Amino acid sequence: MNSFSKIIAGTMTWGLWGQRLDTQAMVRLIHQVIDTGITSFDHADLYGDYTNETEFGRAWSQTGIARDQVQLISKCGIAHVCPQRPFEIKHYNYNQEYIVSACEATLEALQTDYLDLYLLHRPSPLLDPEQVVLAVDKLLQSGKIKSFGLSNFTPTQVELIQKYCGVSTNQIEISLTRRDALYNGQLDQCLKDQITPMAWSPLGDLVRTNAVIPDALTGALEEIASARGLTSAQVALAWLAKHPAGIVPVVGSTRPERLAQAMEAMETTLTLTEWFTLTEAATGKPCP
Repeated sequence: MNSFSKIIAGTMTWGLWGQRLDTQAMVRLIHQVIDTGITSFDHADLYGDYTNETEFGRAWSQTGIARDQVQLISKCGIAHVCPQRPFEIKHYNYNQEYIVSACEATLEALQTDYLDLYLLHRPSPLLDPEQVVLAVDKLLQSGKIKSFGLSNFTPTQVELIQKYCGVSTNQIEISLTRRDALYNGQLDQCLKDQITPMAWSPLGDLVRTNAVIPDALTGALEEIASARGLTSAQVALAWLAKHPAGIVPVVGSTRPERLAQAMEAMETTLTLTEWFTLTEAATGKPCP
């Protein structure tokens, strides 16, 4: 299993779907990210309507940073309708040929010879695990990927894939305001099978515009943050870090100071009382 940084830099909003950073701005940001101690970058082929990876790759080629100093992650499988891919309808494609060709397109776009981790982006009701294993074996044997994982897969879906090939990672939604993974078996399975859980949207509704946050949660975050000299966002990330499965947050901020704060948060150990205080404030009820 490859070693990823304690925080992973999510690139979804670097380009067309967010900040629209030009090449030089991306070059600076890549250096700034690495300066914070973050060496892992999360991509997906469809981000920015299939343009983000190319934009990142152009910037990456100008950084002068050695490839073995970073870890590149990407995802495939969602056929997203946009001008760059005029599919008739949004769908999922996990045929062997599609997985392999999507990976090769990502490698070309990112200007790299290999990915440290390759994920199936979302489960498909038509997913054939035999097609998946054929593709994954080919990519592993050729050295085009170093490890394989899943994203947004349920425990039974993970088990299905595990019968055919090893799964190193499941990238899931988990945060103080989106807690299903605590109870639906996803994190239990990660612990049992030594699968690394990566958390997308690790701050959940705390950073979503117009989201309704319980007053009790806001108050609990502020109280703990004040006592520890942290921000509320750092406390929310420390809540994730407390879980024994070893959750690795994917943080999508393009502000270096926020990324540095996120790294600091992962070194913060909440007490049991603090963790359950936050959980009760988020759920609005005590533990059963």
